[in-house]
Amino acid sequence: MTLRAVRPTGREYLALVTDLLQRRRLADPVAGLWEAADLQWWYTRDPHPDDADAVVWLDGEVPVTAAVFTRWSESRYGCDVLGDPTVRDTWRFVRRRCGELEGVTIEMEIDPASAAEAARAGFTEPAGAYAVGWLDAGDRAPVRALPDGYALVARPEQDGPHPMVKRNGAEVEARLRDCSLYDPELDLALRKDGEVVGYAMFWADPRTGVGLVEPMRVEDGHSGRGLAGTLLRAGLDRLAERGCDRLKVSHDVGNPAAERAYAGAGFRFQQRIEACRLAEAGDQLVVDQGER
Repeated sequence: MTLRAVRPTGREYLALVTDLLQRRRLADPVAGLWEAADLQWWYTRDPHPDDADAVVWLDGEVPVTAAVFTRWSESRYGCDVLGDPTVRDTWRFVRRRCGELEGVTIEMEIDPASAAEAARAGFTEPAGAYAVGWLDAGDRAPVRALPDGYALVARPEQDGPHPMVKRNGAEVEARLRDCSLYDPELDLALRKDGEVVGYAMFWADPRTGVGLVEPMRVEDGHSGRGLAGTLLRAGLDRLAERGCDRLKVSHDVGNPAAERAYAGAGFRFQQRIEACRLAEAGDQLVVDQGER
């Protein structure tokens, strides 16, 4: 198989990684770490406006694998290998790009299928872990009533800036509109006295039948009232209404409140994913001879 490398940007990047991850999920119900919706959500933070941080390898017009660096901030990057983890060119690009990025932290969530290559590329310093939970839509817990004074409002019925502007920047809503899986009716906020006190987004992928929860938050001062559970269950109902038969969520293993809310809705956590940082620059990078 001869692969052709492309360096997509902007919406072309978004379309290719979406297609790649959807194909991956259709081929295997559990392989890989990410859904297409994960990468669409990341796009709101980093729309890949230039060609430095992503390469996709195509077989004809079909995306087979990709290496993606996501700029979470000026000093922090995520690095992910998507699709087929056995393509050597993917890891060559990872090592080369890591060598070019100086003075920044680079993290990778380690797929067991590519753990050896990740270590060879220098990702050996522990950086936390998260748990992945799945739920058959038919087994989800019923929605509970909200406490008095709280209301659940989808984005089309909201006024003013998007609730995630504070944490995700002023362009978050415009970038969401670029995402093929974004549905404003699944973009929910909790309000009390006209103030947004919680929010969650739910992503329905009609191609794979997977519904994703990402992100979700209840503001400090409103916890302990069952709000997160009600918000979560309401969103899961909407995903099921849109035809999703499998539902997915992940959380940091150091967040017991999130685990309780998700487990209460019916999620069962069967996978633990370790994250690693790139070790000291250059210390463990192995570059094949002939690389440029």
